[in-house]
Amino acid sequence: MCCVISTLFFLGPRAGLLIWWLLNPSRFSLVYNNLLMPIIGMIFLPATTLTYTFIYKPSFGGLDWVWIIIALMVDLSLYGGGIFSKRR
Repeated sequence: MCCVISTLFFLGPRAGLLIWWLLNPSRFSLVYNNLLMPIIGMIFLPATTLTYTFIYKPSFGGLDWVWIIIALMVDLSLYGGGIFSKRR
């Protein structure tokens, strides 16, 4: 887990997710039913996919959804910042 966090800080959420996938594939088979969802998540919403994989448990609570929403806002702000900078 320490390697995943270090990779996340230095290379970003896509690299952190990929390293975690290579080091602990059993976690991904527990969270996701097939291979398609984590790949699509890694391409389009990497921070949300990483957060969902990290906090997944069979019974989601209220605070868990707060973390998912924060990660989704981070992903959307990265896309929005790129679009805004292209306009200038």
